[in-house]
Amino acid sequence: MLFHPKNENFEHLDARSREMMQKTIDFFEAKGKAGIKEDDHERRWYADFLDFVKANKIFATLLTPPDFTDNPDARWDTYRNCVFNEILGFYGLAYWYTWQVTILGLGPIWMSPNEGIKKRTGGLLEDGGIFGFGLSEKAHGADLYSSEMALTPLGEGRYVADGGKYYIGNGNEAALLSTFGKNSEDGSYVWFAVETGHPNYALVKNIVDSQMYVAEYALSGYPVSDDEILSTGDAAWDAALNTVNVGKFNLGWASIGICTHAFYESINHAAHRNLYGKYVTEFPHIQQMFTDAYARLAAMRIFSARAIDYMRSASAEDRRYLLFNPMVKMKVTTQGEEVINLLWDIIAARGFEKDMYFEMAARDIRALPKLEGTVHVNMALIVKFMANYLFNPGEFPEIPVRTDAAHDAFLFDQGPTRGLGKIQFHDYMAAYNSVDLPNVNVFKAQIEALKALLMTAPPSKEQTRDIDFLLCLGELMTLVAYGQLIIEKAGMGQVSDDLLEQIFDFMVRDFSKFALQLYSKTSSTEAQMAGCLKLIKKPVVDEDRFQRVWQNEVLALTDVYEMNP
Repeated sequence: MLFHPKNENFEHLDARSREMMQKTIDFFEAKGKAGIKEDDHERRWYADFLDFVKANKIFATLLTPPDFTDNPDARWDTYRNCVFNEILGFYGLAYWYTWQVTILGLGPIWMSPNEGIKKRTGGLLEDGGIFGFGLSEKAHGADLYSSEMALTPLGEGRYVADGGKYYIGNGNEAALLSTFGKNSEDGSYVWFAVETGHPNYALVKNIVDSQMYVAEYALSGYPVSDDEILSTGDAAWDAALNTVNVGKFNLGWASIGICTHAFYESINHAAHRNLYGKYVTEFPHIQQMFTDAYARLAAMRIFSARAIDYMRSASAEDRRYLLFNPMVKMKVTTQGEEVINLLWDIIAARGFEKDMYFEMAARDIRALPKLEGTVHVNMALIVKFMANYLFNPGEFPEIPVRTDAAHDAFLFDQGPTRGLGKIQFHDYMAAYNSVDLPNVNVFKAQIEALKALLMTAPPSKEQTRDIDFLLCLGELMTLVAYGQLIIEKAGMGQVSDDLLEQIFDFMVRDFSKFALQLYSKTSSTEAQMAGCLKLIKKPVVDEDRFQRVWQNEVLALTDVYEMNP
């Protein structure tokens, strides 16, 4: 159920892809935990990793569309990229980060109609180049409307750029930085490419105290020609949002990788620590915390694996991925925090020790819900789908498992970003009705109670403008979609009924928690409060099932993996 770098055979990947993944694992295992931790503590730029990536043409193979390279193995394959995401997260967020911001930087380029810059980019990737996404600004964050980066036309296809960008990964060494701004004459949006080695590019500073280089940079009279223009007007706006659609999917997989390594380290420690004449794993409350952490981590991975299928099968007619991919970003990453919190309560002070991977995990897991749009931004997006998802299903063909070696071309031709409220989904109850298990049935009753609440006591106009109220309501709707994809994936094998029941044990509890929060909101009405009380349920207690999961799936992970020292 969990990724194991020393036993993984990557059976769903082709030979070249398996080779890249195995070489990456070998690189980190040869570096060892001590090497990773030393570089982290010294804030050392990961030049050795980037040299390895260049020598093995890994980014070039994983991130170049086939039209812009002679490499027969090159493609943008979301399944393959998520395997790589998980590996990098497993060994350290800093390594994942340089990959992630390269993906973001490539988005506006591969979405551009500028064929010349795309061919140039293919060559830069082949040479080991990394990229960056110049969107955010110090005063405005990622508020596209307020961007102050100015591109001034000079005539005859020439321009000059002036302004600053802030919080831009790889800003120190990117081969190209995709930079977002406005035309100073008409205010229209524009993406253009910037070279970090140009004399009119000023690298101001690294704004974080980390191995990662998160740049503030400034352009002063920076010359731009039509050759560097990526997109303009509405197309530039869409490229910004569609790039984030692609990039934010990676955050959940980084969180899964971090939590998996932390889980192995935690179970190894606890199983060998003897307190008061017992091993820590013999205490009932520890068994509960470990099993809860495992069930949540398994659910993160199961949901995200199924969401890949929707991402890869997306089209202009099927945009369901626009619900599931912000959930991988928002729901999976916040669940990652829950997993680390549970593990930290078990290993306690050990989690602070400088030689533990966990020390990095506890710090870095907090970053992922806050990147590529906050939890609140992504939840506000999810809420837009709520009415159609719950009450107005459409007809769609069943989405198969997508581990095939194909280029996901639609991700770079997603089209306009408008019309989210019109997107339909298939009937989620088809998944729920395919399972007859006690806790799944309790959860189904909670779903029906939620629908009754929304029909009999829907949010008022004032409440629809109260983001705090809507976010809590959105958490409930999110759990419904989360459970749907988990059941769909479970039906495809490799998930036992015991584990599925244990997952829905915490799902029932979480549903009740958010129902109580909604009940307690300042603006909730008497009718809404009464409806919320009907959502609160207790999971079905089955001690035998719990012990099977604990013994066979959780405790069995003791000493299964330990990173090379």
